[in-house]
Amino acid sequence: MNEKDILKLAAAAADDKRAEDMVALRMKGLSLIADYFLICHGNSDKQVQAIAREIKDKADENGIQVKKMEGFDEARWILVDLGDVVAHVFHRDERIYYNLEKLWGDAPSEDVAKLLEV
Repeated sequence: MNEKDILKLAAAAADDKRAEDMVALRMKGLSLIADYFLICHGNSDKQVQAIAREIKDKADENGIQVKKMEGFDEARWILVDLGDVVAHVFHRDERIYYNLEKLWGDAPSEDVAKLLEV
């Protein structure tokens, strides 16, 4: 799987758990961390954990190594590191506070609706 396929898989998994305001940023050339950031949020601790767990489970099912998952117990900002793609699953309040979209405002975005098309 290439990085775009991993991004699609993560976006679909997040969408399955009703993640809100999904944004995909193309980080190539801007960050050494990953090629893509997927940013989304849930409205409760349980939903945030469910979104992150679904991303991890779908990655595992497709043979994608989850390098690290941080913040799961606190459920305020869960980072799921899939190598070329890093998913940031926020609780709504934390997403507003950290505002990664503004921090990485120079990163071009991907059309998430197109990513979710079958």
